[in-house]
Amino acid sequence: MLDRLVDTSPGDRYIWGMEVHFTSEQEARLSQIANHTGTDTEDLVRNAALRLLEEDAHFRAGVQKGLDAAARGDFIEEEEMDARIDRMLQS
Repeated sequence: MLDRLVDTSPGDRYIWGMEVHFTSEQEARLSQIANHTGTDTEDLVRNAALRLLEEDAHFRAGVQKGLDAAARGDFIEEEEMDARIDRMLQS
């Protein structure tokens, strides 16, 4: 059962644990993915959680960059934004 992730990073003053509960169907799916990728299920879940944290940090940094630009008065016109979106959708 996938039930404990423990952070014992050097320099951390505390060791903490987290329990995550999955349904039996979810555990079976995770086991299948882990077997297919040649890893164990705990590593699969840990790596997925770490990727989520990295993506969240990247997203928040992008939002902050936009907020900082808006605070400086750096805006683009609606037509330019429409053109950028059109280019992104065509790629």
